Amino acid sequence: QVHLTESGGGSVQAAGSLRLACTNSGDRWNQWNIGWFRQAPGKEREFVAAISRSGGITPYADVVKGRFTITRVNAENTVYLHMNNLGPEDTATYYCALQLKGTIGDRSPDVFGSWGQGTQVTVSS
Repeated sequence: QVHLTESGGGSVQAAGSLRLACTNSGDRWNQWNIGWFRQAPGKEREFVAAISRSGGITPYADVVKGRFTITRVNAENTVYLHMNNLGPEDTATYYCALQLKGTIGDRSPDVFGSWGQGTQVTVSS
């Protein structure tokens, strides 16, 4: 059984930074690709970034490329999302999830599961 928990959200001013963490209470952590998604009020959940099991492949959404970095420490059962140069458009609830099917690079929420409860990120201008 895998249970994901997100943390690290908060309120920052534009151009600020945050580091989100996704931790797993189960085992076999390194057997999963992990994705980060976000959802703003009234909008659909959108792909942000993902990381392969070994950490060697890290696709990003174009809107965050160059500002966000996804990393993982398998020994700690944790995946991080380092977010720099945040803007108000990044305001959303951020979720992590396991990729249950497909291959790394698939960006549809439908291929992910075991979603965490989310962590709120609010960026003020």
